[in-house]
Amino acid sequence: MPPRPLPFDLVFGTLADDRFPPIQAALQASGRDPRDRDAFLLVREAALLLRELRPDGGVGEGIDQLAAFVHHAYLFWTAGSPVASLDPDDLVRLLGTPADAGPVEAEPPAAQYVQVPERRLWARPVEGEQFEPLDGCSLAPGPDGRLRVLGVFGLRPERVGFTVVEAQGDRPDGLVRSDGTALFAAQLAGGAEAGLNTLAGAEELLELGWRMLGAPGGALQGRGRGDG
Repeated sequence: MPPRPLPFDLVFGTLADDRFPPIQAALQASGRDPRDRDAFLLVREAALLLRELRPDGGVGEGIDQLAAFVHHAYLFWTAGSPVASLDPDDLVRLLGTPADAGPVEAEPPAAQYVQVPERRLWARPVEGEQFEPLDGCSLAPGPDGRLRVLGVFGLRPERVGFTVVEAQGDRPDGLVRSDGTALFAAQLAGGAEAGLNTLAGAEELLELGWRMLGAPGGALQGRGRGDG
């Protein structure tokens, strides 16, 4: 079975190999840290790419999501496009990890994309809109040790585009749900019986990202650029 399509490839295709090297050169010449979002967006080549990808009608408040996606795509490209995946059993174990499991001790990669089993983990990425399945998370540790987690939702063949939500920060401390249900517990009708889970808010997305970073080596099955 061929690997699932990546959101970065769907947007950039071969454009990444054409547009990202000049951005990389400009960042190196200026001495800016590429992990710094503000420094990245100050590079002329990055700003031009962002303007090129912006829809003709503009994106309004969505410009922050677009900037986040482009920045994650760049960091993913410079890291060699590492992709990891969780199988259904791994996902169950990951979501069941205690919230106070402790800090991540291993040195995380510069960036990576972690795919989750299809249509198993759901969220409402836009308040008041319908639930969408999580395709995966782009993980990008920042220069200050904080983690940026970009969740990609609703990626499917029949849809043009997808939804992204970013959460960032240190690992949440003492995270609990206000309604008393377990983290990641299903919120869709019949979800628990169907073995589905739900991300309830940005903090759970951030917690998921930290758990992905701390997953045992065998849990994340990875491939790099050019691997099948």
